[in-house]
Amino acid sequence: MSDETTELEKKSDLPEPGEDESGKMSFLEHLDELRKRLLHIAAYLFGGCALCLFFWKDIYNFLSVPVVPYLPEGQLVFSKIQAPFNLMIKVAFLGGIFLTIPGTLFEVWKFIAPGLYQKEKRYVVPFLFFSVLLFLLGSSFCYFIALPAAYQWLLNLGRNFTPLIDVMGYLDITIMMLIGFGLTFEMPVVITFLSLFGLVSAKFLFKNFKYAILIIVIIAAIMSPTADAINLLIWSGPMVLLYFFSICIAFIIEKRRKKRASA
Repeated sequence: MSDETTELEKKSDLPEPGEDESGKMSFLEHLDELRKRLLHIAAYLFGGCALCLFFWKDIYNFLSVPVVPYLPEGQLVFSKIQAPFNLMIKVAFLGGIFLTIPGTLFEVWKFIAPGLYQKEKRYVVPFLFFSVLLFLLGSSFCYFIALPAAYQWLLNLGRNFTPLIDVMGYLDITIMMLIGFGLTFEMPVVITFLSLFGLVSAKFLFKNFKYAILIIVIIAAIMSPTADAINLLIWSGPMVLLYFFSICIAFIIEKRRKKRASA
């Protein structure tokens, strides 16, 4: 009877099917998996860019909205003969990035998945949904609020001069801002997964709040076209709120984990 009990205990200690999948891949296999996922992302991006080439003028008109209302002539300029072609490629590239966000995030998940237990892989749908949603929310906040405020302030600062804003320079900073805000708004998703895996806690996040604020202000100062207090508040405010929201998420996850452990 004792032998049978010991055998049952050994079996109960064994991981469930699929629970040990994180140890099945070697370092070289991980590198090969990374290469495969990057190739897939590149293929998605190439297809998205090719499609957006047909609509690049419409996309450009959309991107120019945050600054055009504040220009005396109502249009941007270019100074090099090849600028229109470069503009077309850049606009199509940005459109391709936004168009292929779901596919890109799915490939990121596929790369992470082999290191997860079977029960953790069920988070794929929430991961994709909230990642896409937050990226679009961040870019939308930048497009509708942050960029118009920054461009209006800058142009008003030079209102005694005639602005000749180069379209390529404008596009470079606008693209950087849109993608940067989109990635910044992914903070709750990242912290949620770190909390699920026990890598961070609500106590740790709250304890290091002052350092987080410092980092957020530095990031806002780098991302913002201006360094005045109003624009820094516009750019850093949402990130601070997202950090607080992330602390709440981490607290809820910990509370549920403790409840399951005590059950």
